[in-house]
Amino acid sequence: MNIKAIVFDYGNVISLPQDKTALDRIAELAGIARKEFEPTLWAMRGEYDRGTLSARDYFKKVFSHFNVFLSDEKADEIVEVDSASWSNINSGTVSLMEDIKKAGYLLGILSNMPHDFLAWARKNIPVFSLPHVAVFSCEVNSIKPEEKIYRELLSLTGANPEELVFFDDIPDNVKAAKALGIEAVLWEDPESARQILLSLGVRF
Repeated sequence: MNIKAIVFDYGNVISLPQDKTALDRIAELAGIARKEFEPTLWAMRGEYDRGTLSARDYFKKVFSHFNVFLSDEKADEIVEVDSASWSNINSGTVSLMEDIKKAGYLLGILSNMPHDFLAWARKNIPVFSLPHVAVFSCEVNSIKPEEKIYRELLSLTGANPEELVFFDDIPDNVKAAKALGIEAVLWEDPESARQILLSLGVRF
C-alpha cells in the first residue's frame, strides 16, 4: 500500500479529552444543573461546528431552551471556559505527527470545529501550524460524518482515498470515511496509531 497522506482529528486525538470540570463551571455560570442542559448542548453542537452560529449565539441558544437568557458578558465567559477545556494537547500524538512530517508524508488535520475556537487555537496552540493541510468544518460548511467534508480533504491533499490514512475517535466518522475508500482508523492512542501506520507500510 502506497500511503501519501496521514490525517488526524483534533478533539480526543490531537487534544486530550475535554476537561469535564468545565461543564460544571458552565453550569455554575448559567445557574442551571449540568444534567439538564448537557444533552441539548451536544445536540446543537453540529450547527456551531458548521459555522452557522457564533460561540456567543450558540450558548445563548442552548440555554434559552431552559429560559436562561445569558448576557453577552456571561456568554463570553462561558465561551472562554469551553475553549480552554479543549486546549490540552496529547504530546504523544504531536510527536507522532512530527515524525510523520519529517518522514516526508503529507500531514493533515480534519476536524469539526467552530470559527471562534479555531481562530483562538491558531494563535495559541502551536500544533495548528504543524500540518501541511487542514480542513475545518466551519470553513467548508460541512461536518463529519457528511460526505462533503471528506471530499474537501481528498481534494486538498490530492491523494486517492486508498492513499490517505485518517484517525478519528468517533465510529460514525470512521465509517463514513471508509465508505469513500479512505483508510480510516478508530483512534485508541498514539502508540497504537504508530503500529497501525507501520503495518500499512509507513516508514518513519
